[in-house]
Amino acid sequence: MRGIRIFDISDIAHPKPITNVQTCRGSHTHTVVTDPNDQANLYIYVSGSAPVRSPNELAGCSDLTPDKDPNSERFRIEVIQVPLAHPEQAHVVSKPAILADLAEPAAHGEAPEDIAAAAKAAAEARAKGAFTATFFGTEHVLRPRFVAVQLDSIVKARGGTGAPTGADSATLRANVQAIIDKIFNPPAAAGPRPGPVQCHDITVYPALGIAGGACAGYGLLLDIRDPAHPRRVAAVADSNFAFWHSATFNNDGTKVLFTDEWGGGLAPKCRATDKPEWGADAIFTVARDTMTFRSYYKLPAPQTANENCVAHNGSLVPVPGRDIMVQGWYQGGVSVFDWTDAAHPKEIAYFDRGPMDSTKLVGAGSWSAYWYNGYIVSSEIGRGLDVFELVPSGWLSQNEIDAAKLVHFDYLNVQDQPKLVWPPSFAVARAYVDQLARSNGLAPDKVAAARSALARAERLSGLERQNALTQLATQLNGDSQSAADQVKVRSLAAAVSDLANGRGAGRAGM
Repeated sequence: MRGIRIFDISDIAHPKPITNVQTCRGSHTHTVVTDPNDQANLYIYVSGSAPVRSPNELAGCSDLTPDKDPNSERFRIEVIQVPLAHPEQAHVVSKPAILADLAEPAAHGEAPEDIAAAAKAAAEARAKGAFTATFFGTEHVLRPRFVAVQLDSIVKARGGTGAPTGADSATLRANVQAIIDKIFNPPAAAGPRPGPVQCHDITVYPALGIAGGACAGYGLLLDIRDPAHPRRVAAVADSNFAFWHSATFNNDGTKVLFTDEWGGGLAPKCRATDKPEWGADAIFTVARDTMTFRSYYKLPAPQTANENCVAHNGSLVPVPGRDIMVQGWYQGGVSVFDWTDAAHPKEIAYFDRGPMDSTKLVGAGSWSAYWYNGYIVSSEIGRGLDVFELVPSGWLSQNEIDAAKLVHFDYLNVQDQPKLVWPPSFAVARAYVDQLARSNGLAPDKVAAARSALARAERLSGLERQNALTQLATQLNGDSQSAADQVKVRSLAAAVSDLANGRGAGRAGM
């Protein structure tokens, strides 16, 4: 069944099925959407990466182009509403066409060594009687299942039964390229060819009313303030991207990062000869309905040809005052990088244990790496679960790590991205001081004075501590006027003021 199965897991050891919501398309990833203004319902975005079902299987499904059927499932996602008091009433509430009217984007071909390797493999396979065809500019060996289906069709077309004959194989060999062309390169209709008809992943940020859609050939910015009816407000394409895979916003929603899963995750795409723009992250700044490209980030350490490697899943590391992300790169390992400066992202920590097998390519590595309550949890395909803890360095201080550990989640769903907030803490204030010292954002003597004042205040209690912190906050606000990084100094002053008054920007976590 393509669609959603909903279970009651109140008793986690004995889950109970509640209902099934059938959809015209299934998807690789469904996104659960919470609405800060609607506590009675949650929503599910069905990205639609599976083919459209036949109307004979589910009434109302149509795979015709929109010009032939305005109710076509193409270029749409499906939105399911789940009433929490009555989840058995879950149903499809809308089918927004968030991909409508986009043109096919430009794309790059394969790397030269991959083209050569594919040609060699195809020649060797042809010599052994295998079937090959060219698509996306590269000759490929066709999968046995595909070949079997085509041969069966040829047998039936001539009215035969049983196993295909040599003549059937010859017929397929003569026509297989035309069959492949029909699938991958159909005759162009009038006007530009359409863009992607589905998404891969959609990351929602309900607190800000936005979502990022990684939709094969495009990255989308969505307005989800009405979660039942998301609408596209911006779309970007990039010829350096092969497959837009996932999206992550920074905490204030002024940046979005898209990943490119070039090669599908099982190919070595981080070799020294691979372009740094391919199989990487693309970072955009966000201003209302506009996304502006700023830079790429790719794992800086080249990997071998026996390590599958490409940008994949990750999450924010909650260091106040900085945009830091941890990300899995399959056998490239885990990379932690700072993208506060969107034009100049920089790796600040990593883990890379080397290839699963140094003699041949074996699929393995970090499928995802997520920060969760003070630790990085990585799903290592070939070896199991890795759990890491950050250690201080010249790029990340112990105070910043301690401040990050203050953010706690009872549970975390990275695709339902939560707003990060920190409780009042000396660690948060000291994290800002460390950042100002590292960047020379505040004069060294004033940094030293802030450190001393915080240490003194921490030794005090009650009204004396409050007065000392209030005095420091006032001093810092004055210092910000002549500081190189005025914004960061004011953030430090606000953190000190919150500490003085015992208030935070909200509950730690979400």
